Amino acid sequence: MFTSTSADFGVDGVVDRFGQSRPRVLVTCAGYQYNGKYYDICDKVAAIVAQLPSVEKVLVVDRYHKSPDISAIEHAELWQEPESDNPIAFVPRAFAAPLYIMYSSGTTGKPKCIVHATGGVLLQHIKELGLHSDFSAQKRILFFTTCGWMMWNWLVSSLFFGGTTYLYEGSPAYPSFEKFMGLIGEEQIQLFGTSPKYLKVLQDAKVPLYKCDFSSLETLLCTGSPLLPEQYDFIYHEIKHDLLVASISGGTDIIGCFFLGNPILPVYRGELQCAGLGMAVDCVDDDGRSLVGKQGELICLNSFPSRPLYFLNDPDNSKLHDAYFAGHEGVWTHGDFIEITERGGAIFYGRSDATLNPGGVRIGTAEIYQQTERLSYIEDAVCVGKQVAGDVEVMLFVKMKADETLNEARMAEIRTTIKTHTTPRHVPKRVIQVADIPYTRSGKKIELAVAKLINGKAVNNLEAIANPECLAEYEGLA
Repeated sequence: MFTSTSADFGVDGVVDRFGQSRPRVLVTCAGYQYNGKYYDICDKVAAIVAQLPSVEKVLVVDRYHKSPDISAIEHAELWQEPESDNPIAFVPRAFAAPLYIMYSSGTTGKPKCIVHATGGVLLQHIKELGLHSDFSAQKRILFFTTCGWMMWNWLVSSLFFGGTTYLYEGSPAYPSFEKFMGLIGEEQIQLFGTSPKYLKVLQDAKVPLYKCDFSSLETLLCTGSPLLPEQYDFIYHEIKHDLLVASISGGTDIIGCFFLGNPILPVYRGELQCAGLGMAVDCVDDDGRSLVGKQGELICLNSFPSRPLYFLNDPDNSKLHDAYFAGHEGVWTHGDFIEITERGGAIFYGRSDATLNPGGVRIGTAEIYQQTERLSYIEDAVCVGKQVAGDVEVMLFVKMKADETLNEARMAEIRTTIKTHTTPRHVPKRVIQVADIPYTRSGKKIELAVAKLINGKAVNNLEAIANPECLAEYEGLA
């Protein structure tokens, strides 16, 4: 069994995960590079290993030839590259044998340890990469991801096809955005994976993408949050006009996708193209009635190959049941608020556990973010609900661009823009300027953490948050 997390995690974040999964062998880098700087993590590894009694051997990879001091790390030795002519001994495994232990984001407590099966994961990924993404032995794929995100595991499965799999270490802004995006042309990449957040940074920074060669690019994969309609326009205008823009959505829970791309269907702005092959997905109301063209809960009526086997430390499967089957008994309730269109595509409105409910009307936060994206002075925003006298008040926190401030006129413009393009129910009761918006380490906006703080509750597991220092401001606003 294999499990991983990224090198930028703190000691507590790693111990929270590996302390539950109890690995016997730990493979670690001695350090990593980011923004052109080398970070030695040997002291951190020593502190981690000291808290993991299950570890019997530590293999330290000295990628940058720094001759690291590993004397403080128990059971440690330097990784030795195997001889190239040594045969690999492949061991047959059962289809349902455990393969990966994945971790939930852990923003509301210790992360759940999700165990996935060997055959199910491989079958799901072959389908998603080969059929939905059109990957093959003749192609090259680069998905910018850390090994603490499920997209890394998904990317590794591309090796099945015999094509070329690219990993990138470091910041996608170093030495420049233009240089990073230029790798697509330099390496003749056909499939490039990124996030809506990164695309927004490219757009806001007015990166001269016309200088990059995108002639090889066939598919742009995008996940982490809903890809807004305006971002489709940006991709087709600024990157390439004849391109499969595959907005994909699923999650760590299924180590795959419920909705994703399709190379033989048209692309509609703001819409994921289709459900995954063999995935019996539906959109339902609170009573389980199927909806088309209306917003509701994403469910999956039947099982699927990459359904998790179990959670660690959950002998009666009660945690698994509560996580996925308590919402609609007997069917997988994924926790996404969506709309299935008459074309069979889907529009995602955000996590259903973060869905706003003012006056009893459910509102997806993605609808509000779509409007804040229109305003040139807003860099980012997060929208949550505050419980007040049995109802919910919508609160919008905005991070302004450099040298911009929020004033009464702009508050009025924000409210008017939201009301004009959505409904009066979407209009926030309060609009508040903040210094930063919290994100997970895999680039997902954390609405739940803000909602907890605004409602006077504690956020316990800060290690899952990339910028936890910003939460103090929200706690003060509660």
